[in-house]
Amino acid sequence: MSAPTLTQDPAAKDRRPRRPRTDAARPPAGGLGKALRRNVTAHGFLIGAVLCFAFFSWYPIVREFLLAFQKTDDGQVSWVGWDNFVTVWNDPAFGQAWRNTLWFTVLALVLGFAVPFLTALVINEFRHGQGYLRLLVYLPVMLPPTASVLLFKYLYDPGYGMFNEVLAVFGIPAQQWLQDPDTAMLSVVVASTWMNMGGATLIYLAALQGVPGELYEAAELDGAGLLRKVWHVTIPQTRLVLALMLLMQIIATMQVFIEPFLLTGGAGPEGSTTTVVYLIYQYAFNFNNYGAAAALGLILLVLLAGFSALYTRLNRATEE
Repeated sequence: MSAPTLTQDPAAKDRRPRRPRTDAARPPAGGLGKALRRNVTAHGFLIGAVLCFAFFSWYPIVREFLLAFQKTDDGQVSWVGWDNFVTVWNDPAFGQAWRNTLWFTVLALVLGFAVPFLTALVINEFRHGQGYLRLLVYLPVMLPPTASVLLFKYLYDPGYGMFNEVLAVFGIPAQQWLQDPDTAMLSVVVASTWMNMGGATLIYLAALQGVPGELYEAAELDGAGLLRKVWHVTIPQTRLVLALMLLMQIIATMQVFIEPFLLTGGAGPEGSTTTVVYLIYQYAFNFNNYGAAAALGLILLVLLAGFSALYTRLNRATEE
């Protein structure tokens, strides 16, 4: 019987010297080129976005900062230091504009911050038809702002407006909604709330649907009612979203312009709806004083930036 050959011995196969494989260590053909093209494309899109943001956001901020310390006479630009700020400060409309803006912000927080959250709570309780309700709530946001404001101007009309028609059913005299200094600002806030509450409602609704149901079940076992569940479960679980929306709404309401401009002509009866942004508009396009407009805009920018930084710091300290 002949001895097994090398090719017939299975163990001999394992003892054969193996050639080291270099394919795994070698990068795939064209891999470096693909990575380079991918990075160049990504940076290309990024550079485009940065350039657009710089042109439409950073450049106006820098330009405003320069205009605040300049004055233009017959095409000649000169540096005037703090003269524009002194002009704005001594304007009698300066204090009234800030008071009206702060009053609008307070009213907008009472209505525009609470109403969307309550609406989201109600929609969240529905088991069916939530898609239709979300569309119904968000529909005013999809309308052009000018169309929405003109709709409310028609509703506020003292002669044939729907609001006065409703009051007449209950025997209440007709109101001069936009012509009365006592009701003009409130009327503007109601229109603004209806126009802008859709986006906030959907954000609140998404936050509510992320709250674990076990927490509500535990609260029910403890005998908590609806209000206690909202106070002890819903609000703590959505605190971050509420804080962010509060900050964004304050910043947005401090820059209100479209609603009072279209509803009351900007100033309103006895200047009751003159806001800071409308005063900036007057300086720039009515008085042709771009330096004063830039100075007032810079004051508003610094105020909002300082408030945002302070609010963020206090909120972070509270979380810690």
